[in-house]
Amino acid sequence: MRIIDHHIAGQIVSAGSRTSPVYDPNSGQVQAQVRLAGADLLEQAVAAARAAQPAWAATNPQRRARVMFKFKELVEARMDELARVLSSEHGKVLADSRGDIQRGLEVIEFCCGIPHVMKGEFTHGAGPGIDIWAFRQPIGIGAGITPFNFPAMIPMWMAGVAIATGNAFILKPSERDPTLPHLLGDIFRDAGLPEGIFAVVNGDKEMVDAIIEHPDIAAISFVGSSDVAEYIHSQGCARGKRVQAMGGAKNHAIVMPDADLDQVVRDLAGAAFGSAGERCMALPVVVPVGDATATALREKLLPAIAKLRIGISTDPEADYGPVVTAAHKARIENYIPMGIDEGAELVVDARGFTLQGHESGFFVGPTLFDHVTPDMQSYREEIFGPVLQIMRAADFEGALRLPSAHQYGNGVTIFTRNGHAAREFAARVNVGMVGINVPIPVPVAYHSFGGWKRSAFGGIGQHGMEGVQFWTKRKTVTGRWPDSGPDGGMDGGSAFVIPTMG
Repeated sequence: MRIIDHHIAGQIVSAGSRTSPVYDPNSGQVQAQVRLAGADLLEQAVAAARAAQPAWAATNPQRRARVMFKFKELVEARMDELARVLSSEHGKVLADSRGDIQRGLEVIEFCCGIPHVMKGEFTHGAGPGIDIWAFRQPIGIGAGITPFNFPAMIPMWMAGVAIATGNAFILKPSERDPTLPHLLGDIFRDAGLPEGIFAVVNGDKEMVDAIIEHPDIAAISFVGSSDVAEYIHSQGCARGKRVQAMGGAKNHAIVMPDADLDQVVRDLAGAAFGSAGERCMALPVVVPVGDATATALREKLLPAIAKLRIGISTDPEADYGPVVTAAHKARIENYIPMGIDEGAELVVDARGFTLQGHESGFFVGPTLFDHVTPDMQSYREEIFGPVLQIMRAADFEGALRLPSAHQYGNGVTIFTRNGHAAREFAARVNVGMVGINVPIPVPVAYHSFGGWKRSAFGGIGQHGMEGVQFWTKRKTVTGRWPDSGPDGGMDGGSAFVIPTMG
């Protein structure tokens, strides 16, 4: 049985008496065991980071950028291999795995330009003989705690910006699919990153608490469920750390009567069911405005759902593959009887779905509910699976209220040809990321990613300029270089007066 250890200072480190199984979601079989460690192992990673980080921070930014350029080149050269590894542990189809890696690489591309974004600010002559300049310095040692659903993208979102700005970075990936994050460690080493700057430590809550409690870790970035995000944010901030913690989501697609329904259905098929719904930017709720729109949309959805192909990860014709574990499959399927009991109409029932030849795999068929209402638990909570809920709104205002009132505020999309409606919706909806005829409105890498309400804690987004701000601290210098007076004193010995008071 393959054992997955830890990656510290460019070396494989075996530590931890406990292990956790890593499954092949396509077969349901255990394919590896990952060692779980805690505070002692974390201390090794922190010690290596503490030794290496000052020299890395002193390395000029263009040399740090060259490591990013090389890292990007090496990942691209191994794209197919990395995608196969990712799919074998997560279950998403190869096309989605390549997309996972590519979206991470787009942040690395942003990091290749780190010399530009780290230039700082300068004001000449802010007062008599006085200049003011501001620049950003790394926070020191940061940590990232990442989820199972994007084992390549999210580690690169965090590590790329943290490392490019001069920090050391310790990654705790999900124990469900940890192999690809370890390969990223190998690639960083091969790209010329100094030993100790990037580490991968495996663990569960014990490791999370060790990260929160370690006094030398200055910042924590997290993506996962909202309850855990709130816990990490509150506990980390209580210890004086900088914390960004991204939580769950329940994204809505508003469909106006003038929308192109054929395009809406194509987009929903991918956004609601793609990657088996295991995405925080999936579209699990569609809100047609008006009964006529709802009836027409439902009629078009049924044949589109019937055509969805569920297959193993390596099936090039599959629209999506299995979910990550048997426990997650059971959790998703438990929402179906819940929705029925709450009074929703079950239009497409995926219970009991199996894939011939892979009956033990963690496959979940597509499910469709109609007449879902805001009081239902199955609506209030994040299902995180291939379940689409139709909520009918009488008018624009009713559609606007639904995502605005929900506990989550990650993403929302409106489908319309009406520019005024789109503009009004984007301005008024109480959600952090908005799409207009774009089903999954994830910003490009040089903008920042982040939702509102219980979808994000900490107020600073991932990657882009907010990512740079998170992983650095601002320093402002006010300097005076006056002429010497006749007695050798500055300004002839005159006392200093604050410029705004003179």
